[in-house]
Amino acid sequence: MEVLQDKYYEFQKFWDWAVSISDPRVKDWPLMQSYTPTIALTILYIFSVIVGKRVMANRDPIKFKYTLFFYNLGLIILNFHISATLFISAYRAGYSLQCQSVKYSYDVNEYNIACALWWFYISKLVEMMDTIFFVLRKKNNQISFLHVYHHASMFPLWFIGVKWVAGGQSFFGAMINSFIHVLMYSYYGLSALGPHMQKYLWWKRYLTILQLIQFVVGIIHAAQSLFFRCDFPEWMHWALCLYAFSILLLFLNFYFHAYIVSLRRQKQSRSSAKGEVNGKSTENGSSSVNGSSVANGHMETKKDK
Repeated sequence: MEVLQDKYYEFQKFWDWAVSISDPRVKDWPLMQSYTPTIALTILYIFSVIVGKRVMANRDPIKFKYTLFFYNLGLIILNFHISATLFISAYRAGYSLQCQSVKYSYDVNEYNIACALWWFYISKLVEMMDTIFFVLRKKNNQISFLHVYHHASMFPLWFIGVKWVAGGQSFFGAMINSFIHVLMYSYYGLSALGPHMQKYLWWKRYLTILQLIQFVVGIIHAAQSLFFRCDFPEWMHWALCLYAFSILLLFLNFYFHAYIVSLRRQKQSRSSAKGEVNGKSTENGSSSVNGSSVANGHMETKKDK
């Protein structure tokens, strides 16, 4: 017990010191006074996913057609506001893409950047509802390790970002991510309207490619700042590099299985179907191709997406 008490006091001492060097502008903003609410909400999110899947196991999925549409519309507006505010304010403040230090200033542009980064942090809390909707709709195939890891990590990580570095180099990653999320939630919003929208959603693969590019650009941006010894906390750059690299690997794994492996299987399935039509095993002739379960399977796959 004494050892645990000593460790607790050491941590408390470190925390008090860390708070003393945090951004004074954000200290009274919602959820910024302590790390406890952020950790508690993240734990609640993970708990809700685990328990929710068990609760829904023997229940019918819940439909949220228009609820999902307006939820996604709200996130489109929020992410567009964040991305646009960061871009405009950083431009007006004369920010450098190569190296920009944090200025704990109440200058209108600097303050707007800090506010936009706080909203970015809050958006990560709101976006946890993505998973809750998947749970309630019983779309368990969408609840991958990548999905949960990403949602459960971004919110607590950006508490740190806003609490200590609400400006400077931090603006770039948040600006790019918010822009990508405008596109992503546009896709989800259209998809929520029903199967008749599928013909307009051919660009999902390109959205995934943009997400991959985003992480690569983020890593390069942080790495070059480290190389040029930018006046920005090194620990934040290292944390960004390591985190973005972990997400990049998981996204590459997703892309490989969702597109490369999946397309390969579809080609093999089509070849098998053609072989059955041309061979002796086909009884109904060409109609078995036009109305085949393979074609219906592809339609179901698109609906799931």
